[in-house]
Amino acid sequence: MSTETIALVTGANKGVGLATARQLAERGLTVLLGSRDAGRGARAAAELAGAGVVVRPVEIDVSDDASVDGAAGFVGREYGRLDVLVNNAGALVRKQATAVSADDMRLEFETNVFGMVRVVHAMLPLLRKSPAARVVNVSSDSAMFTKATEKGSMFARSHESFAYSATKAAVNMLTVKYANAFLDDPELAHVKINAVTPGYVATDLNGFRGVRSTDEGAGASVYWATVGADGKTGGFFDDNGPVQW
Repeated sequence: MSTETIALVTGANKGVGLATARQLAERGLTVLLGSRDAGRGARAAAELAGAGVVVRPVEIDVSDDASVDGAAGFVGREYGRLDVLVNNAGALVRKQATAVSADDMRLEFETNVFGMVRVVHAMLPLLRKSPAARVVNVSSDSAMFTKATEKGSMFARSHESFAYSATKAAVNMLTVKYANAFLDDPELAHVKINAVTPGYVATDLNGFRGVRSTDEGAGASVYWATVGADGKTGGFFDDNGPVQW
């Protein structure tokens, strides 16, 4: 079994995921750059290699059982365990809240919620084998009830993120439920799992209107992916610490 610290970042061929993969690799972790499209993943890995940062591309479509199981099998064969899992892959479909049907919501829930659960479930046997496993679920400011209920605020009026915000609120609750379950399981009590928000980052999800860079957005993910034994579990954090949900 490898003695390296093995990290998998999903949705890492661009944006916050790519910045997260790079920063983890710069810290000395062996990083598997997860991407739904193998070609895009390979190009992202080559881009990082050109900057002197080595990562290994891995094809993983979080909405597909076979793809996720295949990625888990690859990690198991190559490394024998997984130390860090960053569930960064996400989808956002912009549509006015009053026009959204149940069918319209399926893509975002399949990727953001079921995809996260699918990956955690597939990787749990590998996380069990790590002496200090860390799981980070990337959430969003838009999942915060305190912001969504601020009259007239950007988040209260972001009606086009109707389904997206709901998926990220679900991610937060599932993170807490996972943390509680892990603590009650002697074989998983060493696994710390937290949700983070990157903040309003300029990415293609928001048409690059965000005010933060991808490097800044990756900060919370990287911190909680590498937090020590005294770190918390079952929380929701940004760069500055706990977030008021």
